[in-house]
Amino acid sequence: MHIAVIGATGMVGRRLVDEAVGRGHRVTALSRRPGQDARVDARAVDLAEAGAVDPHLEKVDAAILTVRLPPGEESALLTLTGHTLDACATARVRLLVIGGAGALRSPRTGARVADDTAYVPAALQSLARTGVDQMELCLRRLPELATYLSPPALLEPGDRTGRYRRGGDVLLTDHTGVSRINVEDLAVAAIDEVEQPGSDRHFTVAAASSQA
Repeated sequence: MHIAVIGATGMVGRRLVDEAVGRGHRVTALSRRPGQDARVDARAVDLAEAGAVDPHLEKVDAAILTVRLPPGEESALLTLTGHTLDACATARVRLLVIGGAGALRSPRTGARVADDTAYVPAALQSLARTGVDQMELCLRRLPELATYLSPPALLEPGDRTGRYRRGGDVLLTDHTGVSRINVEDLAVAAIDEVEQPGSDRHFTVAAASSQA
């Protein structure tokens, strides 16, 4: 497949590139400051500019968007996502958006995780609620092509195991109540979804039970 990774130099984006290349896929790596990687076609793109992504989706089979903004700049996330949705709609390219855990339902309360301080500290709730808006934007604007992947509450670098649990729109936790996965296994789940799309437009993953 030919996969475009948008946000390819971020913590998640780098692992997505590694996983996709490792499986033999062709990768177009899009970011504001592309790195030097002979394995991919690295291109500079500013998502804040409307239409900037469009030329890079020609002959692409699927795209993955993974963008993280610091607290205080979260409102720009919807603009960046909207520009990506427009580009995918024009090119008729499937889009997997790796968003935030805040859009999931809390296993404790049934409300959004963004509003559950057991998982999201008060200082990060504004950012988490923007993730809810991002998910709703994706499914409203591009329901037939967009899928939203919410990671667990804890997402950190680790060792790739190639195993994970997949769920729906409720936060997955282990037997101790912790919700987590390493970035490498999140990338495995993302590329699995790109290769063989599931029926869920919004889903989550977590570390395999044996890793908990």
